[in-house]
Amino acid sequence: MVGVTAGTAVAGEQAIEYGPAGYRGLVKEPRLFALACFASIGGMLFGYDQGVISGVLVMPNFIQHFPTLANDATLQGWAVSIMTLGAMFGAFINGPISDRFSRRWSILYANIVFLAGSVVVAAAVNVAMIFVGRFVFGTAIGMLAMVVPLYLSELAPPNIRGALIALQQLSITVGIMLSFWLNYGTQHIGGTGEGQSQAAWRLPLALQCFPSLILAIGTFVLPYSPRWLMNQAREDEALSTLVRLRRVPATDYRLKLEFLEIKAARMFDEQTRLEKYGATASNLAVSLNEYKELFTVRHLRKRTMIACLLQVIQQFTGINAIIYYAPQFFKAIGLSGNSINLLATGVVGIVFFLSTIPAVMYLDRWGRRKTLIMGSIGMSIAQFVVATIYAAYKETLSAHPAAGWAACVFVWLYISTFAFSIACVNWIMPSEMFPPAIRGKAVGLAISTNYLANFIVALITPRMLRSITFGTFYFFLVFCILLGLWTYFCVPETKGVPIEEMDKIFGGNTGEADLRRIADIRARLSSMDGRQVREADIKEETTAYGIETKGHDGVHEAR
Repeated sequence: MVGVTAGTAVAGEQAIEYGPAGYRGLVKEPRLFALACFASIGGMLFGYDQGVISGVLVMPNFIQHFPTLANDATLQGWAVSIMTLGAMFGAFINGPISDRFSRRWSILYANIVFLAGSVVVAAAVNVAMIFVGRFVFGTAIGMLAMVVPLYLSELAPPNIRGALIALQQLSITVGIMLSFWLNYGTQHIGGTGEGQSQAAWRLPLALQCFPSLILAIGTFVLPYSPRWLMNQAREDEALSTLVRLRRVPATDYRLKLEFLEIKAARMFDEQTRLEKYGATASNLAVSLNEYKELFTVRHLRKRTMIACLLQVIQQFTGINAIIYYAPQFFKAIGLSGNSINLLATGVVGIVFFLSTIPAVMYLDRWGRRKTLIMGSIGMSIAQFVVATIYAAYKETLSAHPAAGWAACVFVWLYISTFAFSIACVNWIMPSEMFPPAIRGKAVGLAISTNYLANFIVALITPRMLRSITFGTFYFFLVFCILLGLWTYFCVPETKGVPIEEMDKIFGGNTGEADLRRIADIRARLSSMDGRQVREADIKEETTAYGIETKGHDGVHEAR
C-alpha cells in the first residue's frame, strides 16, 4: 500500500480538499483531532521515558539502592541505552504485526508490553530488573514509535496530514517536559538528602503506567485504518469508516475520490510486485531484493545515505545526551544541588516544546536546506560557548555561578535551535525522497539507524563526561558544524517537490513509472462498481504531471 497518496500529493490534495490546512483544519475536524490527540499518547510515553531516567539517576535514594549502577559510568550508559536496543527490536517486529492484526491492535499490544516493563522497573530491587524492564518497555516504545505516526497518517485527510504528524512530535516534547518537572517535584519526597524516600524515584517511574493504561483501554474505541481495512479486502468497512472520519455522505465526490485512491493503492502494490517479481516470488524474496536495491541502485543509494546520515548526525549533535543526562550536564557546568539541576533540566523540556511549534508552522516556507543550516549555526554557537566556558573554568566552575548560568542558557539555546531544525527535518526528508514502492522500507531503515545512533550516544556519554569532561561538548560541536557543511554541499532542497520530480534531483525514473502505472489503475477503477468519479477528476490528477490516461467507458457523476 505504499506511496499512492504521497506519490500524488500535489494533485491529490488539490482534488480532495476537506477544509483548510494545518492547525486551522484540525479545529474544523474535532473528532479526528481528538482521535489523533489520543493516539499521540504513544509519543508522549516515548518522550516521558527519554526524560525521566535523567532525573532518577541523580536522586540520592536511587544511588543508595543501586550504588554500582550510580558509580559505574559504563554500566549507567548501558542502563540508559538498553531502552533504545529494545526500541530497535520493537520497531522491527511491529511492521508485520501491524499489517497482520491492524494498527489499532498493535497499539494495544505495545501498551501491554509497556505496562509489563514499567512495572518491573518501578519495582526494581536490583540492577538486573532495571535492565530487563527497560529493554521490555523499550520494545514497546519502538512499536509505538513505528505505528502511531503510520496510523495517524492513514486516518488523516490530505489537508491536515502534516498537522497530525506534527501533533505526534509535539506530544513527544510534552512527555519530555512532564518527566523533567515530575522529577523536580518528586525528588523532594522525604527530603533531598540521605533521608529521601524511595517514592522519590519509584513514583515517576510508575506514573508512566497510567497514560499507557488509558491508551490501552482506548484502543477498543479507536477506528481501524481505512487503508488497512482495504488491504484486508474489507471494502465496505473501509468506506463506512471514511464516512465517519470525514463527516460527509458516501455520495460526496471527495470521499469517492479518496476511496478510489485507497483502492488503487492496493491494486498498485499488487501489480507492481507482479510485474517486477512474477507471481511465484515469495514475500521474503521480494523484501530482501527491495532492501538490496536501497544500496545497489545508484539514485536509491544516494537517497539512503542522506536519510541515514540525517539520523546519525541528529543523534551525534548531542541532543539525547542532554535529555538523558541533563542533570549531570548542569552539575558539570557548575550548578549545585539536585533542585537547581532538576529545575534547569525542567526548562529544557519547556524550551523543547515551545521551539517545536514554529517549526511545524513555517518549515515548508523556510525549506529543508535553509532550516538545517540555520540549526547547524545555532547549535554550533551554543556548543562552542558551553565547551569554552567549561574548558576555561574546569574544576573552578562551581565557584563562578555567573559562568555556570551562562553555559546553562546556551544549553537551552542549543535545545531551541535543535527543536526547530533537524528534530523535524530528519523525519520529513526520508518520507518524501523515495519512490512510492520502496518508501516504507527506506523509512524503516532510517528509523532503525536513528535508534542505533541513539544507543551509541547514550552508551558513551557518561564515560565521555568523566574522562574528557569539556571535550564532550567539543565532540558534539564537530557534528553540529558537519551538519551545516554536509547540508550545503550534499543535501538537495526537497521542499514542495512532487514525488515524481525527486527523480530529477537524485536520478532514476522510478517515480514517473509508478505514476504511469497508478494513472492506468485510476482510469480502470473510475468505471467500476458504481463508485465512479467524473473523468475530469481523474484527468486533473494525472495530467498535472503530463501523464495521459486511457479513455474509459461508463457514466461519471458530476461534481
